Amino acid sequence: MNRSTIAVLLAAAAAPAALAQQHIDPVNKFAWSENAGWLNFADAGSPVGSQSVLVESSFLSGYVWGENVGWISMGDGMPTNGVSYANVNGTDFGVNLNTVTGNLTGYAWGENIGWINFSGGAMATPAKPARIDFAAHRFRGYAWAENIGWINLDDATHYVGLRCPADLNADGFVNGDDYDLFASWFENGDIQADFNNDGFVNGDDYDAFASAFEAGC
Repeated sequence: MNRSTIAVLLAAAAAPAALAQQHIDPVNKFAWSENAGWLNFADAGSPVGSQSVLVESSFLSGYVWGENVGWISMGDGMPTNGVSYANVNGTDFGVNLNTVTGNLTGYAWGENIGWINFSGGAMATPAKPARIDFAAHRFRGYAWAENIGWINLDDATHYVGLRCPADLNADGFVNGDDYDLFASWFENGDIQADFNNDGFVNGDDYDAFASAFEAGC
């Protein structure tokens, strides 16, 4: 399939599509904990960034790295029911995302600090729920851990931001360069073209990419 055909399909795609994975902004990537220091949501893994946090359609996956506390798992990306982590024991845990409100719930796990409750901020006075602000492309609110206290996702300057989903080359813009990159991935059957994260590269990915491309940032 050539690029002109892909262009036609992208232009014709109008149906709502499943949310694509969203990556962490490589510039705005830190949350602060008074007792644990800076927590890096983007650069976990070796090579750097290979295991960073991903915002999936209805849950989070990947790892946060803290120089003072080590790895923190946000979930393995494979909830038992395919939609959300059960969080009833250690076999199916992670942070869930309400796609309507943006609220984050459930638990992350740090080998050195234990459980982090992403519902904790909702129980504070006044309530400061951990959530994703879709309009601002960033995390907000607070999470709570018994062993390190509050994790601040709400700072105006130092925060965890989201890269625009259609900004495939991470240059801060959604434009023809991103289209060309998607087309190249698709033509080569590259799994990076699995824009809706269903394990396949097909027409559904056209719809998902077109929707994100049209939305811009």
